[in-house]
Amino acid sequence: MPTKILLLSDIHGNFPALAEIDRRCRGEGIDIILNCGDATVYAPFPNETLHWLREHQAVSILGNTDTKVLRLLEGGSFKKPRKAEKRIMYEWTAGQLRAENREYLAAMPNRARLVVEGFRIGLFHGSPDDDNEFLFADTPASRFRDLAARTDCDILVSGHSHTPYHKVIDRVHFLNPGSVGRMFDGSPEASYGVLELSPGTIGISLRRCPYPIDEVIDRHRRNRLPPIYEEMYRTGRKLN
Repeated sequence: MPTKILLLSDIHGNFPALAEIDRRCRGEGIDIILNCGDATVYAPFPNETLHWLREHQAVSILGNTDTKVLRLLEGGSFKKPRKAEKRIMYEWTAGQLRAENREYLAAMPNRARLVVEGFRIGLFHGSPDDDNEFLFADTPASRFRDLAARTDCDILVSGHSHTPYHKVIDRVHFLNPGSVGRMFDGSPEASYGVLELSPGTIGISLRRCPYPIDEVIDRHRRNRLPPIYEEMYRTGRKLN
């Protein structure tokens, strides 16, 4: 039987989207869950999201939003983002986290490596060179070749760009499952991937699914958070 791996990234506190992915994958026999970071900030379910990742023993790494939340929890500050509505979301998230979730987030590494069915997998938020690098589906092939030449990974999984893609360049599989909770391509549907590995064989399925957006908007309103994000979830567009 192949090993099945659920690929997640950029959940951004959107637990209703994550729960719908969980529901759809429950009967597939998922063996491993990989999360490429940005589990928190923007949607108003940070505790539910981190609890789910803990309970499912996901291999999770930090993203840039998670890192800034940790900075706030440690008493620090940051210059970016400068927009008031964004800063509100960081500060609100930091103030909401339960102790066990603060500890879980603080223990996450910036990147991870594992070997599954003989394949070496690297997990990054941006890229192996820079945790904040954006790799898109239309990033020049020369950039992927440069990364392929300097990695010993067979499969390189990253997030950050909220753009799903699967490329095979110089025998390296580059994967981005897209964003579970905050897509920007005009479709509000959650994005994720399922990787199937058996000796000598790699299979990847990139998927989208609808989820109950009204649950996100209702919680958002009850917490009196910036209304611009309500429209963002409805339209699947980056509005700020």
